[in-house]
Amino acid sequence: MTAKKRKGRIFIITGMSGAGKSQALKSFEDLGFYCIDNLPISLIPEFAGLVGDRHYLRNVALGIDIREGRFFKDFIRTLDDLGKLGLDYKIIFMDATDEALMQRFSETRHRHPLGKNIAAAVREERRILTDLKARANKVIDTTKLTLGELKEILSSTLELKRTAEMKLSVISFGYKYGIPLDADIVMDVRFLPNPYYVPSLRKKTGLDAPVGAYLRRQPGFKNFLKSYTEQIKALLPLYIREGKSYLTIAIGCTGGRHRSVYIAGEIARNLAAGGFSVSEYHRDIRK
Repeated sequence: MTAKKRKGRIFIITGMSGAGKSQALKSFEDLGFYCIDNLPISLIPEFAGLVGDRHYLRNVALGIDIREGRFFKDFIRTLDDLGKLGLDYKIIFMDATDEALMQRFSETRHRHPLGKNIAAAVREERRILTDLKARANKVIDTTKLTLGELKEILSSTLELKRTAEMKLSVISFGYKYGIPLDADIVMDVRFLPNPYYVPSLRKKTGLDAPVGAYLRRQPGFKNFLKSYTEQIKALLPLYIREGKSYLTIAIGCTGGRHRSVYIAGEIARNLAAGGFSVSEYHRDIRK
């Protein structure tokens, strides 16, 4: 028998230590959520039983981290219990590069929950959380995010309706600065000629009309854009069927200023025209 859906939402904020879980919880609190940090995993089912029964517990955000002992097995069992209660829950996984995490621990002089050498602790924690990250509804890479940008991402996340909708994010990036950690699908568009080597286009970006006109003139460009967009549309129902509510599509070129920016914008517009909820972000356009 399927559990009856209860009123109320639970967002579980977890991920790498130092990746911004506390800041995310503060953002949820600003958005009117009832927030609890480091609630013992064993108490989550009991607490969850109250969600929806009290007006102030209609929207809840829980911060969970690795300091909990038998973390993964207990946590997965708890998630199964939430499903049996008929609760609508989403997992948001906070992440950042190993280098960024080690720098943050070094700057704050905080002790890592695993209590080891910081570099070893970060590697071990990432290994432990690999499967949990795969189960997450949304992965947020905070390596280069400002607090304002994090709040914007979380706000857009909360706009999801409680249906089988999917929130799409299309990000442009430069390979020289690394692939976004939260990318679900990555497309390399370096097969196109680089406008950077055209003197009149070098200082422009993919948001400028001359760059777009240059790329549209390239052989095979229109066929690529159409076929790639259609491929993404064909995949979305499959992702939804597997429980994904958020999908990040990353478009990369060398520097993240010309080709990837224009193509990311075109893909975002095409998907939005198809009725999908889409946000567009150009990570490296100002570098």
